[in-house]
Amino acid sequence: MKNKAFAVIAVCCAFLMVAIAFPVDSQAKHRIVFGGGPAGGTFQVVANAVQTYKPVKNVETFTVKAQSSAGSVENLRKANSGKHDFSVVYSGHVYLGRNGMMKNDSKKYEDVMAVAYLYGAPAQLVVKKGSGIKSAKDLVGKKVGVGNAGSGAFANCEMFFTHLGVWDKIERNAMGYNDAAQAFGNNQLDAFWLFTAFPSGAVIMAAQTNDIALINIGKDAEESGYFKKYPYFGKLTVPAGTYKGVDTDTPSFFDSTLWVANKKVPADVVYEILSLIYTDEGLAHMVSQKKTFKAMSVKDGVKGIVTPLHPGAIKFWKEKGVM
Repeated sequence: MKNKAFAVIAVCCAFLMVAIAFPVDSQAKHRIVFGGGPAGGTFQVVANAVQTYKPVKNVETFTVKAQSSAGSVENLRKANSGKHDFSVVYSGHVYLGRNGMMKNDSKKYEDVMAVAYLYGAPAQLVVKKGSGIKSAKDLVGKKVGVGNAGSGAFANCEMFFTHLGVWDKIERNAMGYNDAAQAFGNNQLDAFWLFTAFPSGAVIMAAQTNDIALINIGKDAEESGYFKKYPYFGKLTVPAGTYKGVDTDTPSFFDSTLWVANKKVPADVVYEILSLIYTDEGLAHMVSQKKTFKAMSVKDGVKGIVTPLHPGAIKFWKEKGVM
């Protein structure tokens, strides 16, 4: 019995020594998944930029991992389910989803809460110069890139083209921006649609291989009553010279791009990461990743948000005096 007792004590001592030599880290970093978007889109740049910002990487309690996705609609659903802690989603989709108004989807996505306004995402419709396509209504019978299935670009394209009565009259090709630009350059598409900040790398790519034109979809929207039906869209103009060969201003419309969070993300996590990104240094880092992020600022932190804010965001923006 004594030998057995001594054996047990020896084993316990051995385990204790191992534990001392290799302690379990009780402060292991919590993994925060940030849903971005497809290659060639600005959503993914947002997630990557936050992930790579050094002060965020140096936080002791959590680590941010950017994750690609199809885009806004998928991000809404994954943020609601908790598969994404943070996501980039259009304000219109947050609004429609929260109220059970998504197309063919009456579910209410009420676990998605706004964190911050990022930038305005405009619709852009690219065709070849001299194609004779002057309006989105001229796309009947044409081959059109309509964005990735599950993306905000696709959803907004479907909504706009359906409103104009052309959605079921075009040859739809669901693909990401870069793939669409390549197909357009290979004469496999007559046009392609984007719903992203300008200048878009995909449009720049298309303009290198073809003379391009942008369609005045702002006029299409105005004349068809689109702004009255969907009042969360705003009007804007893509300035002349934004893309090679496009020498006139092109009216369009935009939705606000939002940083959102699942409601179960701790308030202190949301507050801390906002405190790091919305500084002079943090915003300069974001702009260094893409000029689009010049739209990010403390003063416009809650611009375009028409749905509930996350408690951590409420604390931060109240301290900044913007709400």
